[in-house]
Amino acid sequence: MEDDRKDAVYGTPQKYDPTFKGPIYNRGCTDVICCVLLFLAIVGYVAVGIIAWTHGDPRKVIYPTDSRGEFCGQKGTKNADKPFLFYFNIVKCANPLVLLEFHCPTPQICVKQCPDRYLTLLSARNTRDFDYYKQFCVPGFQNNKGVTEILRDGECPAVITPSKPLAQRCFPAIHASKGVLMVGNETTYEDGHGARKNITDLVEGAKKANKILEARQLAMQIFEDYTVSWYWIIIGLVIAMVLSLLFIVLLRFLAGIMVWVMIVMVILVLGYGIFHCYMEYSRLRGEAGSDVSLVDLGFQTDLRVYLHLRQTWMAFMIILSILEVVIILLLIFLRKRILIAIALIKEASRAVGHVMCSLLYPLVTFFLLCLCIAYWASTSVFLSTSNTAVYKVVDDTACPLLRKTCNPETFPLRNESLQCPTARCQFAFYGGESTYHRALLGLQIFNAFMFFWLANFVLALGQVTLAGAFASYYWAMRKPDDMPAFPLFSAFGRALRYHTGSLAFGSLILAIVQIIRVMLEYLDQRLKEQVCQVPHGLSQVLLLVPREVYQIPE
Repeated sequence: MEDDRKDAVYGTPQKYDPTFKGPIYNRGCTDVICCVLLFLAIVGYVAVGIIAWTHGDPRKVIYPTDSRGEFCGQKGTKNADKPFLFYFNIVKCANPLVLLEFHCPTPQICVKQCPDRYLTLLSARNTRDFDYYKQFCVPGFQNNKGVTEILRDGECPAVITPSKPLAQRCFPAIHASKGVLMVGNETTYEDGHGARKNITDLVEGAKKANKILEARQLAMQIFEDYTVSWYWIIIGLVIAMVLSLLFIVLLRFLAGIMVWVMIVMVILVLGYGIFHCYMEYSRLRGEAGSDVSLVDLGFQTDLRVYLHLRQTWMAFMIILSILEVVIILLLIFLRKRILIAIALIKEASRAVGHVMCSLLYPLVTFFLLCLCIAYWASTSVFLSTSNTAVYKVVDDTACPLLRKTCNPETFPLRNESLQCPTARCQFAFYGGESTYHRALLGLQIFNAFMFFWLANFVLALGQVTLAGAFASYYWAMRKPDDMPAFPLFSAFGRALRYHTGSLAFGSLILAIVQIIRVMLEYLDQRLKEQVCQVPHGLSQVLLLVPREVYQIPE
């Protein structure tokens, strides 16, 4: 009677079946719609990459180009003897879009050398310095206009400042003298229009223009380090892998001994640390300057100064003593939990021993993640370098061609110049007016979104594969006889065949959360730079949203 009641509540008990090897039959695909959506997204991602590779030119990131898209210092070009890029107004490089477009919205020319003196067009005109100043004007400049017309036509910079070449770009030679920023011997500079500006404006422009160069230099240093020390890295990885394997094997047979030995060693090391701090504290007693407090000393860049203070060693001793007491109390009150943890470690090491190839599967995940990162980075660079110099018709009179796109090389010879005799074809911005160029920002966002999606998919695939491999060990009645011959490959195949849709669905949710978080954090960073108090308050609200609402535990 009691058995019937249990059957009604829990169901009919399953009879023992010696052929049962886990719930692996009668499977079906899950979340098919998400699987199809992922496939279509990957096809679109490949299409975006092909379009970006067709229009982009990554040499624009590596080598400087002038406003006409010609490379500086390249052999076989008219700029072969002009290796440096000069910005007419580097202050405009403080625009945040520089990081997306890899260009500053100001005319740029190739020069033989960076300026080494401070001059304005107004002060240099009709003096001997103008011969020096002319080399920083556009090629073919003719000194047959007034200063206002020259600046209006963008033929010469309004001002040049002492600069130094960095990665073939001319940046202001800014230095600090007694805590004050200076360029040359000046703390301010004239913008060429009669106004004095602070050096910090130049600093901001140089920083933004230098962001890409710093990233490139860091990447080159990393690459050079790898080329020099790659064999040592491989040797270190092999040694780490062998030691990890030995540790896992020892845990299978000596888990209890190893865990207790490590706990005792931690306690002994902390005890020695307390003793050493006390001895140093006693040794410094009576030494001159050792009784100065940390507050009175303040922050010091040389951290070794703090080691000569008794208060430092007292603080270390108190911290280590607290840690020692906490660990001993945890050991006393959680000793039964430690025994359970030891049993779990033994079983886990036994499972790893039966699925040894699981130790190598993280290399597969690492390889797939490297592919995702490489594709995202290359596509991002090609998209960012797809912009071209756009020139517009500019005229001070009423001209029907005003603000229309033009070609500076052919404009004087075309009929359009006859309609507006005083019009000129002037550099406007970097970008483009085609549908592709208008969609570049959206393509960059899609590129970042697909990177998050595919990276999360790869991580989820690895987790499901390892879970499936160890599930075959768990469900096997007679281990290892009832286990598949290759449990990891079987689990990998099951994950791709039946659960690609579910993996795509879960990684899609994470990708949406992550792209929203990135956009909100970017917006928060931009709002923090504003002086207005209302946006600053809004930035604080936006900062709370991604951290509290959009965080998903791993």
